[in-house]
Amino acid sequence: CTLILFITLISCFENNLPKPKAYLNLEYSSPQYHEVLNSCGFKYQINKEAILENHEEECWDNIKYPKMKATIYLSYFKVDNNINSLIDDAYQMPMKHVNRAIEIPEKIYFDQKNKIFGSLFRVEGNTASQLQFFLTDSIRNFLVGSLYFYSKPNYDSLMPAARYIEDDMLHLMETLKWE
Repeated sequence: CTLILFITLISCFENNLPKPKAYLNLEYSSPQYHEVLNSCGFKYQINKEAILENHEEECWDNIKYPKMKATIYLSYFKVDNNINSLIDDAYQMPMKHVNRAIEIPEKIYFDQKNKIFGSLFRVEGNTASQLQFFLTDSIRNFLVGSLYFYSKPNYDSLMPAARYIEDDMLHLMETLKWE
């Protein structure tokens, strides 16, 4: 009887501590890229693990990442004395998320050799779109891109996948060529 009482007392003093916060150990393969030619007059490179859906009649491309349940939506527009309104619209897109965003840093892109400029916006926080960009030659061509995940926005969980796709977006921006 004493032994049972002793074991019961010892078991009552066990410390139950909450599990420490941890991050998912997500590993992504090193990207390999291939060139894509759009029928609307531009080409760029995408990750070989992504699937391209081309909507030729509207000049839209969707770059799908099935393993990450994400898509980059690309929209192409011809510049026709409307460059200012196209740029204003591109800057308004990330601002639609400002009420849920922690921060929206802008990375300015300028390719002097190919005369292409634009910006990449990282929308940090529990927002619908984590990355958005635009590129233009300011004379004829304008391209807009947005990343969306097929899940409820949870910045901490989506961040590793968003950073991986951000590298792909930067690669797309760096390899874009107008025909």
